[in-house]
Amino acid sequence: MLVFLATAGLYLVLLTELEKSTDLFLADKLHVLRTMLRERPNDWDALREEVELESAARRYEQFYIRLLDERNTPLLTTPGMVEQLDLSQFDSQTQSRPDRTIPMKGRHGQAFRVTSAAAPVGSPTTRTDTIQIAIDVSQKEELLARYRLWFWGILLGTFAIFPLVGYQIARHGIGPVEKMAATARRISSTNLRERILTEGYPSELASLAGTFNKMLDRLEESFERISKFSADIAHDLRTPVNNIRGEAEVALARARTVDEYRGVLESSLEEAVRLSDLIGDLLFLARTESPLAHLHREPVDLVELLGGVREYYEASAAEGGISLTSAVGAEPVIAELDRTLVQRAVGNLVSNAVAHTPPGGSVVLATNTEVASIRIEVTDTGVGIPPEALPRVFDRFFRVDPSRSQASGGTGLGLAIVQGIMLLHGGKVEIASQPGQGTRVTLRMPVSGAR
Repeated sequence: MLVFLATAGLYLVLLTELEKSTDLFLADKLHVLRTMLRERPNDWDALREEVELESAARRYEQFYIRLLDERNTPLLTTPGMVEQLDLSQFDSQTQSRPDRTIPMKGRHGQAFRVTSAAAPVGSPTTRTDTIQIAIDVSQKEELLARYRLWFWGILLGTFAIFPLVGYQIARHGIGPVEKMAATARRISSTNLRERILTEGYPSELASLAGTFNKMLDRLEESFERISKFSADIAHDLRTPVNNIRGEAEVALARARTVDEYRGVLESSLEEAVRLSDLIGDLLFLARTESPLAHLHREPVDLVELLGGVREYYEASAAEGGISLTSAVGAEPVIAELDRTLVQRAVGNLVSNAVAHTPPGGSVVLATNTEVASIRIEVTDTGVGIPPEALPRVFDRFFRVDPSRSQASGGTGLGLAIVQGIMLLHGGKVEIASQPGQGTRVTLRMPVSGAR
């Protein structure tokens, strides 16, 4: 279609330009003859040369002129005009449209452009003659005919060749896409290490392949995390279940006293509580990571919230010889947030800090409002976290010291829950620690509603 429009447009431009050049030539001849009749009406030699001799000297695009007086009697006529044109037809066609150029066929089928115009004679005017001019445009018609032939030839060639060329281009262009599709078909949940080679591809497809590979990297990482998560869940659920089963089997192996049965039931109850807490943490973590989870935001005084958390853990901290204090100002810090979730996040941090701070240490709670966020800090002087473990502390079931966490009943989900709560609030968790010196965990949330 584009080739057709381009070729047709060129043809119309050529046709217009040829007609324009012919019309300009006729107008120029009319102007010359009118000027001669007005300024030199008696110079018949010059008129005869202009009318009878000049055209005979032209090999191509011959033109013919006839000069008529007021009674339509021919005064001068270019030789051969009578043989080439039907003059009566000439008169009839130009009489109704003077001073306009019109097409006309000659006696032998040639193509002409003809015009007729009145010409005042003398100055002042003594009479008005009529000038008739015809120019042979057969050469131009032949040129247009050849152009039309080439036009249709190009179109037919285009319609025949372009589909083949387009098919080959499409085949060549779709090749990399087919390779990418073949690679994608080989990828499954058990084969996530497959990657698309980006070398040799066009820049657009190379960018697409790179994006696809990054997506596979994320999927592989997610599958590995899910696999590890499943293994950790199985391990952490199996331990209390096995403990309950073992104690029950031992208790049933022979008759026991009431006190012995009571001890078995108490131990089983402790394991059941541990199992229930683990399941509750998993359900809570799933809730925080759900895209459909909703926050119940309300105005909360963070100073009062931290005070409540401090009072709740103050007894256990004092039992371990740890100082638990709040470094907050007298003015309230009000923010729109989910009180229960933030309270649990801060509680998890304080519980961790107390559990990992030796006697004589301290845990400090603090909060304030910054330019674009609300900040809550829990700082301890505990054992700290090794630098290589810091990037993983928010992973589910990750324990810096597995044996100690198991002994204290920790599940390794506390910091993962804190991070999930912050993500629900559109915030983030930051952690900094030095082994042997302590740890500082900072919760940052958007300042919406804070004052």
